[in-house]
Amino acid sequence: MKLTEQEVISRIRLDLADSYDEEMELEMDDRSLAWLEEEASVGHDAEERERRRLYFRELFRLQGELVKLQDWVVHTGHKVVILFEGRDAAGKGGVIKRITQRLNPRVCRVAALPAPNDRERTQWYFQRYVSHLPAAGEIVLFDRSWYNRAGVERVMNFCTDEQYEEFFRTVPEFERMLVRSGIQLVKYWFSISDEEQHLRFLGRIHDPLKQWKLSPMDLESRRRWEEYTKAKEIMLERTHIQEAPWWVVQAVDKKKARLNCINHLLGLMPYEEITHPSIALPQREHNEDYVRRPVPSEIIVPEIY
Repeated sequence: MKLTEQEVISRIRLDLADSYDEEMELEMDDRSLAWLEEEASVGHDAEERERRRLYFRELFRLQGELVKLQDWVVHTGHKVVILFEGRDAAGKGGVIKRITQRLNPRVCRVAALPAPNDRERTQWYFQRYVSHLPAAGEIVLFDRSWYNRAGVERVMNFCTDEQYEEFFRTVPEFERMLVRSGIQLVKYWFSISDEEQHLRFLGRIHDPLKQWKLSPMDLESRRRWEEYTKAKEIMLERTHIQEAPWWVVQAVDKKKARLNCINHLLGLMPYEEITHPSIALPQREHNEDYVRRPVPSEIIVPEIY
């Protein structure tokens, strides 16, 4: 599918608007929702303005629920592992960012493992993932996971047929073992169309701030779309187990995918709001003999702005 120059420009504009929205989301710590909706409305027609209003309202509401979930996880000692899988540019990173955005990184952390080194290649395949599993009161989000073996390693011939089959023999028992140990395991696959991935890759190519996201492996995965599709279908069929089923997120629309995923995740958790004791700010002590020392001028950052 060959895009016109205008279509490419339009896609880049939408991606930039999405990044702008992200910055405005962060501003919510100090601004009102009314201000945010007004800013989000600039340069858009009525339908788009309404869509953005709904997105922001729902995102902040759901993030408030995530804070309640976090409190419950800490209070009860619950352990949660969430796997995010999908094609390159499917939007996994975007939803992970929205989930963790307002949570305590000591409670909710992300595991995004690089390619295994020479030593790790000789270990039991699941070994390097085990060290990232949660303790009581923790949530771990895997930005890609042990399912690399069923996807990229299979398609790119980074594993043998024997290793591939051994993975499918082992992973159901491995996941059942995690669940028996008290870990709640949630697995998401982010699904996008061939055309949508093509557009998102073009957007990254033409956006200097996103070009770093495109690796040679990503480009090769684009060429092997059909092989990845076959590998994904086999993976879902052979690893969809009752203790840890797969959930497919329709991710062609990034914003809807984020909301739908977070809403679904909250629905899987038996959390409830935890009542905290009221907080009173203590009076600061003042000592008459205390004199604040001046900061040496040579170590002060210049005030350019």
